Amino acid sequence: MTAQRVTVSLPPEILEEAQAAVAGGAAKSLSAFVADALESKLSRARALAILERALGGRPPQEVIDAVRRDLGLPSVPAA
Repeated sequence: MTAQRVTVSLPPEILEEAQAAVAGGAAKSLSAFVADALESKLSRARALAILERALGGRPPQEVIDAVRRDLGLPSVPAA
């Protein structure tokens, strides 16, 4: 895979955590760590789009909240 250089700005606390993760062996470089994070976010967005198409739209927020509670996940603000 070829890579293209880009410039991004990150909040200092996020950059510090990412650098610590790389230092701890989570990825071979900061670039690899960021690429993995973006791929995860894009993959989740694609999966949610497929689910919404299958369900005929986004489930009501109260249903999403109930499922998150049942799975022991923290609640998140509605998009």
